[in-house]
Formats: sequence, structure tokens, C-alpha cells
Amino acid sequence: MIDADTTWQQACTALAGGDYEAAFVVLDAALSEAARPERARIWLYLASVHALYGDPATTQVAEALRQARTLDAGVRTAPLYLALSAELDARTRGPDAALPGPEVREAADPVARFHAVCALALAEQPQGALDLHLASSELPIHLRWRLRSWQADAQEGLGHTVDAIHLYGEAAHLAGGMDRAVMLQEQAALLLQNGQPAEAKGALDSARLLYGSPAGAQPDDEGLNLATWHYLRAQALLHLEQPEAAFEMIREAGRLEQQHGDPSYGVALVRGQVLSHLGRPEEAIAAFEAALALAEEGDRPYAHHELGVVLLDLDRPLEARERLEAALSIPDYPYQPEVLADIAECDYRLGRMPEAQMAAEQALAQGAVVPASLVLGSVALDYFQLDDALEHYERVIREAAPDSRDWITGHQMAADVMAQQGFPDPAAAYAHAQQALKHTPESDDWFVTLRDHLGKAQALMGQQDGRMLN
Repeated sequence: MIDADTTWQQACTALAGGDYEAAFVVLDAALSEAARPERARIWLYLASVHALYGDPATTQVAEALRQARTLDAGVRTAPLYLALSAELDARTRGPDAALPGPEVREAADPVARFHAVCALALAEQPQGALDLHLASSELPIHLRWRLRSWQADAQEGLGHTVDAIHLYGEAAHLAGGMDRAVMLQEQAALLLQNGQPAEAKGALDSARLLYGSPAGAQPDDEGLNLATWHYLRAQALLHLEQPEAAFEMIREAGRLEQQHGDPSYGVALVRGQVLSHLGRPEEAIAAFEAALALAEEGDRPYAHHELGVVLLDLDRPLEARERLEAALSIPDYPYQPEVLADIAECDYRLGRMPEAQMAAEQALAQGAVVPASLVLGSVALDYFQLDDALEHYERVIREAAPDSRDWITGHQMAADVMAQQGFPDPAAAYAHAQQALKHTPESDDWFVTLRDHLGKAQALMGQQDGRMLN
């Protein structure tokens, strides 16, 4: 006599070891021998396993549910049937789907509650997914890491990045093999988003050890996961000021995509960013154009913005402005203040001072403090408003990352403005010139200017002290 619960436990044992084929064999074999009511329950368990494959398996899930209710109309009220139906509805209708009711969310069956979590997350109800009480220890082993992954996704949807990072770490701990690698890569992606490239690189180092196939011998799914690994590592290395190594990573990501799938927007975009950092702007433009061609609607403003920036670097402000306007036209683009600041820079280079000042002031008010202040400083200098210019450049120094290009520019310009003012505060002028000179190569035109400012400020400081400084 075939028992559905025993069959499910046998299938879960296979799933815990990652052997999906064996799990399907167990369930299919039981279907051919079990009595009618037991077959209905086994079909529900088959639907649960199919559901793990996500969107590509919606047809199989729907068919398994149909088979279950045909065999036993009573399963329509079973919490697992209701939960799987809600998940299927959420996969097909998103936020318009009917949400699982309390009889599912509070069901005794933890697998039913797991699928309710999935349904809520897919229906864009992240808080509801997190509020549903379910301990990972209640679940079969193959669902434990998946629960943490769904919870991480929900936290990410709520903007709780740190909580999501920790949950992906837990998911990785509970998973094995390629599933663990994928969870570590999800964690690395969020660490990058959170400004932690060194930590992201560490997570990726751990993930790389889990890829067992020799280069070029991976199945397509593993090959695409490895492409994602190279894509993420390229970003980490770029943030760690290693653009040459990042270029090798993003080139390999592109090769793996070509071999195992199709080119992606993300790889093309990062290739452009790396090339831009390497001082290869024309190649960067080609990469960003490729990214734009591959981008979905929500990604297009990112590509337009990147194109605008690299065209601005090439001193092509008219073309840059066109791209930046395209990015600005998307209301929910999160970097609109930065786009406004870049548009202000375009207008400044085109000699449109009032327009540049207006756009920069808007950008400053919206939070793009450093780039907007640089433009406002340039405009103030052109109007010979030296006090205003100095205020803007000192704001840049306060807000920019130490030793960054903008921070260095702020010190250069502050020293130069003070020199134009006649060194009213020679000690401050000396400090600005000294900081800038530390990061300015002798081949740079600024080097001689800064050295002169340093000498004059030093001389004035010596006069104030009644002695000359060495």
C-alpha cells in the first residue's frame, strides 16, 4: 500500500541531496501504484517540487494541481493546494493575484506556509511574506535555504539591504553546491550595492570554490552562473581601483554568456564602465550603446546616463546632454539629482551660465552635493564671485570621499581661489595646496601652479610669524 506521506519523505531525502531526478522517479512511481485519494496528495507534492523551478514550470504546476482536484475534489480546501494555487496565481498575475488567506498562512503544514511565503513575495507583498511565521527548522532540508532566500528578497524589496545581506548569508550556509554559490553571489551583489566591495569579493572567493567543472565544460546553467560570478567580480575589482583585473573578469563574463546563453545588458554596461575607467572612452561608448540595445525599459536610463557621462568626458556636451535628458525623462530613475548635475556641467561647457547655475542648484537641493558644487564653483569663478566659489569648493572637500578625484579637485580649486583673493588665510591656502600636491603628478599642469601657491602661502605664513619657514 502506497502512503503519500512516506512517499514524500523519500522524495525529500533525494531533494536534500540535490537529486531532483530521483525525487521525480519516487513520486511518479508512487502515482502508478497508489490508491485514488493518495494519488491526489502525491500530485500536490509533485506540484510543490515543480514550483521550485519558478516561472518555466508554471504549466507543470497547473497540470499537477488539475490532476489532484480531478482525483479528489476535497483537495481544493487543503492548505497545500491553496498555497500552491496562490503561488501559481502570483507568478502569472503578480500584484493582481489573490493573496493566500489565513487558513493557509496559519496552516499546520509548514510546506503549505512556505508556498504562501512564495505567493506573498511574488505578489509584491514583502512585509506579508516576512510576517508569516515559519521557522526553517520546520521545513524539509531542500526548502530551508529557499525560505531564507525568499525572506532576503522580501527584505531587499523593503529597502532593508543589511538584513537581506545577512539572510543571503544564512541561505548560503543552509544550501549546498551550486545553490550555495548562487546565494553567495546574491549576497555579493547586495554588498556591492551597499558600498562594500571588499566584502563582496570575499563572498565571491567562497563561491568560486563551488564550481567543479573544468573551464568550458560546464552545463549551460552552471556556465551562466559562472558568467554572473565574473560580472560581479568585475564590479568588485573596479570599485577596489583594479580596472585592469576588472577588464579580464568582464571579458570572461561576456565569453561565457556567448557560449551558454545570450549577451546581457548588465555585462555590456559594466564593460563600458571598466573601459571608461581604463581611459578608452570610444570603446566605452560602443559598450554602452550595446547595453542600451539590450536594456529593458527600467534599465535604459542607466545606459543613457553612462553614455552622457562618457560623452561629457570626451568634451561632447551637446551629445551628452541629449543622453542625459533621456535619463532625466524617467521619473523613477534613482540618480536624477546626479543627472541634473551632469546636465549643469553640459550647460556650463556650452556657455549657458544661467541654465548651468539653475540645474546645479536643483541638483544640490536634491542631494547631488559634490557634482553640483563643482559646477556652482565654476560658475561663480566665471562671474568673479570668489567668496561664493570658495564656499562651493570647500563643500566639495567636506563631502567628497578623501583622495577621490573630486576631493583633489576641491583642494586644487580652493587653493587657486585663495591665491586669487591674495591669500587672506595663508595657512588654509597652504593646507589646500599641500593636500592637492600630494595627489598631483609632476606631469600635470596643476603641479607647477600648486607648487607656486604653496611657496607663496608659506612665505606669508613666515612673515606672520616673524620668520621664514623651511
